[in-house]
Amino acid sequence: MLSITSQYLARYRRLDTGEGTLLPVTGAQRRFVLVRALDPSGRPDLVPMFFAFPRGTVDPARLSAAVNRLAARHPVLRGRPAVVRGTPVLRLARPDAADVPVVRVSHAPGEDATAALRRALGAWTPDGPPLRLFLSEGVADRSPGPAVDGTRHGHDAAHDVLAVVLDHTACDGQSLARIVEELEAAYAEGTRAPGPAPADIAAELAAYREAVLLQLDAEERATSPDALAYWGARLRGSREQAPAPRPGPPAGGGPPSGSVSVLLPSPRAGVPFPELLDACRAAARVLYGPGHVVPLGYPWGGRPPGAERVLGCFLNTVVFPAATAAASSGAEATAEAWWDDLDRADVPFDAVVHAAREAGSGWSGRLDGMLTVDDTARRPALRLDGVEGREVHIDGRAVRGPFAVSVTQGRELHLRMVWDRAVLADHTARDAFDTLAGTLRATAPAAG
Repeated sequence: MLSITSQYLARYRRLDTGEGTLLPVTGAQRRFVLVRALDPSGRPDLVPMFFAFPRGTVDPARLSAAVNRLAARHPVLRGRPAVVRGTPVLRLARPDAADVPVVRVSHAPGEDATAALRRALGAWTPDGPPLRLFLSEGVADRSPGPAVDGTRHGHDAAHDVLAVVLDHTACDGQSLARIVEELEAAYAEGTRAPGPAPADIAAELAAYREAVLLQLDAEERATSPDALAYWGARLRGSREQAPAPRPGPPAGGGPPSGSVSVLLPSPRAGVPFPELLDACRAAARVLYGPGHVVPLGYPWGGRPPGAERVLGCFLNTVVFPAATAAASSGAEATAEAWWDDLDRADVPFDAVVHAAREAGSGWSGRLDGMLTVDDTARRPALRLDGVEGREVHIDGRAVRGPFAVSVTQGRELHLRMVWDRAVLADHTARDAFDTLAGTLRATAPAAG
């Protein structure tokens, strides 16, 4: 029996005319198409970066010229996900048709600048360009610190905030550093610089196409009968516990998401991933009750061997079935199961969902939680004409719920949780975070 990837490639090749206007998509991109289809409101998954600059230092015209040269070079930034004869593809626009908006965010009466940015991102329409920039003037920038429901404590200083926002189908975490680097370089060239040379555009297109085909080949090789049987058995008891997201604002008003964070000592050996998974299991027990097997996800992987460092979406989402029994198996058993999972981590998400359902699971493919880990050394600051923008958070944005945990590794671990307030009650989410942080403190290796 042909794998999902094999079937997809066969359908794509029947559509491919060789003109380069339709490109295949990776398993990660197919996952986001599936997730959007499962969302009643069709919300996109967005990857925003927010940079605070001293007021008045960002030139919108120069920024627009720079970002359009960037989009002309990279296929995924001038592509639009489409479904042709039932087959997901990336439909490319011409390089000279790249049109990335730079939106000056105005404030509605009675609206502060943070709420204005939340509103601007909330109005994102999925049929537009995958990269968009938003400039909000006079945002009150606050010093870093624990945040609850978007409220930070620290010294206010008026700044402009530039939001660089991508649809997740067009990027993963490994794309962000290159976007920052190339946006800096293009901005330094000014408004009169020519666009990329045709040879450079053609080379980037060839590199992107080759990287996607290498990725699909790796996914096809990973989707063996044994791997599918493993995931079927592993996820047979899994089923999402949170209700489907509901359209509209949360009950009681306020921003669509809540957040809370804490700084913890950084262990000597780096981020303790199995301990994080076990802490997420403990949080899921608070959120959903004992006696369930809750599907949690985390991104894993990278560009396939031999691929160029192209912009795109390649990281697979691996599913961790978190059993919420009153007595959890502990971090050691979690680590053992996690290592076994990583041996099959290249099986694409849609194939894993299919294997689970074939094995008897009632799981639809929605996740009850996400865990992501980031290294501050891989997230350089954005410098525009020598002025450095400091990366900041804009809390309270709509999130792909029900909850997500992010860990930023630096001199300390910045542990943060956000949740969809239309799905989870604030007080329950805060209790879950307290349990998460307490479990991690008790089980993580000693700090360096």
